[in-house]
Amino acid sequence: MSEAKPIRVMLVDDHAVVRSGLGAFLMVFDDLELVGEASNGKEAMRLCEQVQPDVILMDLVMPEMDGAAATRAIRTRWPHIQIVALTSFKEDELVQGALQAGAIGYLLKNVSADELSSAIRSAYSGRPTLAPEAAQALIHATRRALDNPGYDLTERELEVLGLMVEGLSNPDIAERLVVSRSTVKFHVSSILSKLQVTSRTEAVALALKNKLVKTAR
Repeated sequence: MSEAKPIRVMLVDDHAVVRSGLGAFLMVFDDLELVGEASNGKEAMRLCEQVQPDVILMDLVMPEMDGAAATRAIRTRWPHIQIVALTSFKEDELVQGALQAGAIGYLLKNVSADELSSAIRSAYSGRPTLAPEAAQALIHATRRALDNPGYDLTERELEVLGLMVEGLSNPDIAERLVVSRSTVKFHVSSILSKLQVTSRTEAVALALKNKLVKTAR
């Protein structure tokens, strides 16, 4: 009777120390095998072609191509690959973006080794795993959708949209909100997608027309 093959796991995170720690963690479990590492979404796409992992642990806020975009692209091209978002962020829009892109799980980086290994096995079997904070974010999203049908912008996205209406650039918005530029870029991309427009100008025009944000008199 042959032994079951280990689950092939790939890591995607722009911090080398995080990848190193996760790689060491995977070595503890006989049924999990690290088959590749990438530092951003574009690298992950190239690596998937080569190593064909079973499960990917995907960071969300990264340069080049963020985790949600990479998840969507990978799931479209290789639907058999399961993806678990593993991030430090628990904002509602990040949770929604990852799950809508096709992630089967959403965990925070403070998760225990046993919880993470269990989530990998669950993902491989097609079962979702959500951190309590991610589950709460989905509840918030459902409530917002009922209160504001048509657009499902989070409070942070509305804040960013308001600054876009003021004419601020991404670097200006990042400075105003004290967040990284890549985080702002993620928010703007999500806003354009939800409003079903292709440019900042269209988003601003739609926001003003539908009074989505408060404007200074």
